[in-house]
Amino acid sequence: MDEQTSSPAASAGAADAPDAAAPTAAGKPDPAATTAAGKPGWDRSTRRAALFATLVAVPVTVAVAGFTFAKLTPDTPAAAPSPTPTSARPQSTAPIEMAAPALAERPTVVCRALVSQLPDTVRDLAQRPVTAGAEQNAAYGDPALTVACGGTEPSVDATADVWTVNNVCWFASEQPEATVLTTLDRETPVTVTVPRAYPGPLQWLTPISDAVVRAVPSGGDSPAGCHG
Repeated sequence: MDEQTSSPAASAGAADAPDAAAPTAAGKPDPAATTAAGKPGWDRSTRRAALFATLVAVPVTVAVAGFTFAKLTPDTPAAAPSPTPTSARPQSTAPIEMAAPALAERPTVVCRALVSQLPDTVRDLAQRPVTAGAEQNAAYGDPALTVACGGTEPSVDATADVWTVNNVCWFASEQPEATVLTTLDRETPVTVTVPRAYPGPLQWLTPISDAVVRAVPSGGDSPAGCHG
């Protein structure tokens, strides 16, 4: 009898092909028999559901890990605030010597109102005490910019140069060490002395003019330039 041989490929194909219905010695299906997925009962629907669950679980896991990392990462410390341009500059706190002439009843009331409305700082100059007349005088900075309420309004020509700052009309008198500015349109004069150390004297009048408008009524004759 001729010896029959089978090719390795054929043998392998026969060996690899699953046979779910192959009987065991007892005539029952082999428990080890598998479906096309290689596991008992692992059909196409089951594989698809498992794959979907895996695709959903992976992003969720990554998101949870990212959230946990973010919670564990220490916060970046906030940068320290930088000084503002209005921060008061270092200065002496000694009282500034100022005169306190006697005032009539009405100017006394007006000047008290003005002092109560003056700001704590004029730009970067902090307010400091005065030696006399705290109810009518104020001082700021070092060298001192001073505010004096009451006194005598200067006599100026009708065509004199005047300056309106925040609705207050001022006349400027240039002195060797300072610019002296006095109101011309108020019932009680207010005089501000700005040392040469502070350039642009009109720029220092803004907060003081605001206080003058609130506390000192307008009145009296003033040059034409004050009404332009």
